[in-house]
Amino acid sequence: MDILVCPIDKHFPLEIFESKTKEDLIVEGALYCSDCSRFYPIIEEIPILLPDELRDKKKDLIFLKNNQKKLPEKIIKQASPWHL
Repeated sequence: MDILVCPIDKHFPLEIFESKTKEDLIVEGALYCSDCSRFYPIIEEIPILLPDELRDKKKDLIFLKNNQKKLPEKIIKQASPWHL
């Protein structure tokens, strides 16, 4: 986590939010850039830090829908590049 930066604006550090953990590992959650308000999902312990043009909107929206009760409102309802 100490080396991850936002791929859009290179902001550091990113905020981290957990929605599912296992033995102190984040299995599912999100990273959030407070500068550009973008979220990046963590799926199966892997942060998906892709620029907007390489992201899969359908998969990101499914991720948001599945985690809407576990992640903060700023990610679910306000984050870029899309939100619920």
